[in-house]
Amino acid sequence: MTSHSPAILIVCTANICRSPMAEGLLKNLVRQEIEGDHTWRIESAGTWTRKGFPAAPFSIQTMAARGIDISQHLSQSIEEVALDEFDLILTMEAGHKEAILVEFPFVRGRVLMISELVNQKTSIFDPVGLPVEVFQKTADHLDHLIRNGLPMILEKLGLPNSD
Repeated sequence: MTSHSPAILIVCTANICRSPMAEGLLKNLVRQEIEGDHTWRIESAGTWTRKGFPAAPFSIQTMAARGIDISQHLSQSIEEVALDEFDLILTMEAGHKEAILVEFPFVRGRVLMISELVNQKTSIFDPVGLPVEVFQKTADHLDHLIRNGLPMILEKLGLPNSD
């Protein structure tokens, strides 16, 4: 069982579309579903980005329509994050997971593709540069995986399932 506050890192490529939306969705779900949620640390990062980029406008718009504010998000590179501080690292694609395991082998056992939370191995489509409707579909997909994957998140963190 986790003796400290649970810490989850969500990873995509540029940390401006998918991972900020997933971060917002997971924070919102934890706030709704988990007692003591204020102690959870949920962040996102990118495998191929620099520090300080805002979330994509359509990511911000898509989340705002769900009542989730990610307007203050600023990108960070996975190299700038202390991975040893995270209990669980969720990636959008198999390539992200593989790259993390090659570069940071000490996190083995803590890295999953976000789709693996529901026993799938599918990549999350990157909506960058596409119409807002594509961002909305991506957010729907992420929301489904996060909501249905919450029991596995709790299990991986060694926390009791609220069901």
